[in-house]
Amino acid sequence: MEQEILDLIAAIKDSVEYRRFQQVKERVKSQPELKAKIDEFRQRNYEMQQTYEGEELLERLEQLEEECSVVRTNDDAIEFLEVELAFCRMMQQLYGKITDAMDFE
Repeated sequence: MEQEILDLIAAIKDSVEYRRFQQVKERVKSQPELKAKIDEFRQRNYEMQQTYEGEELLERLEQLEEECSVVRTNDDAIEFLEVELAFCRMMQQLYGKITDAMDFE
């Protein structure tokens, strides 16, 4: 089983989504101010999604986007958030398929 896990990890690392995420992540890391703003945006976005629901969530997310407008207007930041989302979705699909195949409730 250990070898199959290592093979799966290698396949994930070889995926377009992972390789693109790593490329863009390195580019953003070379811009410390931008990285700090992206990290703040991501943290606050996560906290809001865990705290609020419905209309209140939408209002607070709109406010966050206004406050962190540099993140939503900087090409590198936009690309980072897009490739991060694509990678996260790929991983969610993987987890879902594993869970479904195991009849895990």
